[in-house]
Order: sequence, then structure tokens, then C-alpha cells
Amino acid sequence: MWPVALGSLRPSPLVEQATDRLRRQITGGEWPVGTKLPGETTLAAALGVGRSTVREALRALAGAGLVRARQGAGVFVVATEPEEAWTTRLRRAAITDVYEVRVLMEVEAARLAARRRTGEDLSALRDALAGRRAAADGDNAAFVDADIALHAAVVASAHNPVLTGLFAEFAPPLREGLIDMLDLLEVRRGDPNHGDAEHAALVDAIADGDADGAARLLRDDLHRTLDRLRAGR
Repeated sequence: MWPVALGSLRPSPLVEQATDRLRRQITGGEWPVGTKLPGETTLAAALGVGRSTVREALRALAGAGLVRARQGAGVFVVATEPEEAWTTRLRRAAITDVYEVRVLMEVEAARLAARRRTGEDLSALRDALAGRRAAADGDNAAFVDADIALHAAVVASAHNPVLTGLFAEFAPPLREGLIDMLDLLEVRRGDPNHGDAEHAALVDAIADGDADGAARLLRDDLHRTLDRLRAGR
């Protein structure tokens, strides 16, 4: 009944190989949507691996949106194409969409940073501000990198690993969009250190423990940039 002549796998890495072999069965049409997959024991024997390897492979396929376990019924195919990865979605997203989420995320990060910052955080913030000022003499790419580094220091000062991880995911598409904006709108032509006063005030608010002030300053600054992005589309 089951197309279990899958072929034994090489010794390593077994989970990746098992996942790939089962994925090909699904995406190739051998197991259509709605098909109940063979049990772990059957798959393990067909692949020449242990049940734990099969279990991990099925988890990976579930994470890709290809299969779903039903309590007491087994594992079923629910799609023949994997879901688009989060990082891929970010790269394909409009910069304005990315920036809107950035506003939501960073404003709260600034508020938390003002409440939780340590002496080490303040040193990092001041160093990042100095780096941003130094980058004013460079090209747009260097300036954007320094600007993002300062914002990353603000997020790190919030001491929330989830926020830090989210910002790291957003940084690459954000960088590309900001460089394009600066190139297109020539924002720095008359002011190479664009936004310096606002960023200095943000660092001061965090240092003073002014949570509402830090959130307001960053929200206003980010919204000004968002307005530019929308106008430049």
C-alpha cells in the first residue's frame, strides 16, 4: 500500500537526509494531500534509521507546513509545497511594511531600555552614537550600518532576547530599504549626520530612565522616516 522503497540512508546527517527523502515523496506527488503517512516503525525500516530520526524528520516537515499530526489518528499530508520561510518573506516584503512593524517593536524596546539599562548598556549606546556620528563622513551604506547598530544597542538594552532576535531578523531587509531611500531621496545631501539630535536625545532619555520620553522620541523619529518611505514609493 505504501511507497516505502525509499532506500537506506548514508550514516550522516541522518535527520536531514530523512527529512529530504520524505519531503521529496510529498512534493513529488507520491503522497498527495490527505494521505496518512506510514507509521514511524515502517518509515524507520524503509529508511534504515531509528524511530527517533524519523520523529525529528516529521517535526521538520510539520514546521514546513507539509504534514500535521492528528491526535490518535497519525500524521497526514496537508500541503505539497513548503511554506515560505520567514526570512524569505521579510526579504520580499515592502520596506514600508517592515518599517511599520519596526515602529511597533522598537518603541516598546526603547521604553524597556530606559527601565532596564545598565552601565554597560549606556557605554554601548554612547559608543554606538559616536559611531553613527563618525559614519556621517562615509557613504550611505556605512551610515545606515552605524544607524542600525545604534538601534540594535537600544533593543539590546531592553534585555528581552525575543526582541533582540526579532530585530536581528528585521535588520537585513531594513538595511537594504534604508540605503535605497537615502540614495533615492538624497536625505543626507544637506545634512550628512541626519537625525543626530534625535538620536542623542534618545540616548539621554534612556540614560535618565525616562521611559515615556524615550518611547516618544523614537516613535516620532521612526514615523518621520516612515512618512518619507511612503512618499518615496
